[in-house]
Amino acid sequence: MKLTLYTDYSLRVLIYLASKPKTELSTIKEIADSYQISKNHLMKVTYELGKMGIIETIRGRYGGIKLAQDPADINIGKLVRKTEEDFELVECFSKHNSCVITPVCGLKHVLAKALNAYLAVLDGYTLADLVTNPMEYRILFQEQQRPEAD
Repeated sequence: MKLTLYTDYSLRVLIYLASKPKTELSTIKEIADSYQISKNHLMKVTYELGKMGIIETIRGRYGGIKLAQDPADINIGKLVRKTEEDFELVECFSKHNSCVITPVCGLKHVLAKALNAYLAVLDGYTLADLVTNPMEYRILFQEQQRPEAD
């Protein structure tokens, strides 16, 4: 299974914010520059994370974003479920299934079991588990934000 870019970027934003001191605000530009990814994509991601109550957005000249919850309270499995569009691994998971072997095929059950195991593993982790040493992340992010010398 491959996560969508939306989920990938959601996780990256949260990892970035978790690496910062709790009161420090970050900007979308700063995060985009750190990961060398599209600022426009991150705007959509941060908007949705704000609507979910996972991050806090502060508008204005001195605004920015920060985590609205403690990293230990942000479950990775729950986040993935909220950010993924669907978990239709194969056609028979779909409401519009037209596969002729569905009535006798055992694949759907095997894949459903595998998907449940995948999500169960993610359920066992929080954002705090992913960012055990925030300083290491900050160092890497700072290196990415430095302009390159010619």
